[in-house]
Amino acid sequence: MDSVLRTAQANHERANLAPNPLALTDGAIVDVIDARLLKPYQIRVRFSDGTAQTVDFGRFLHDSRNPHIRKYLDTSLFADFTVENGDLQWHGYELCFPVADLYENRI
Repeated sequence: MDSVLRTAQANHERANLAPNPLALTDGAIVDVIDARLLKPYQIRVRFSDGTAQTVDFGRFLHDSRNPHIRKYLDTSLFADFTVENGDLQWHGYELCFPVADLYENRI
């Protein structure tokens, strides 16, 4: 459910984003291998190809109208993420983002 809402929101917001120099090539397969909380809503994500991104989820969380997403404004709940099967996820995939979006830092 959240992924459907997230996709619609992401498509709307992508038009307003500046070009990102780090982009996946078509057909590339990259997994999340590590993630560390830097400060509230910012996570340093490392990928299987050796690259890393500091991803700021703050705007996404603050702009969301979905209560299932907004609950992650609670910093202790947000900090309770894991890397599982190559994905960065919260509470059994209750909140999860496409790896390509994390890689390109387009949240």
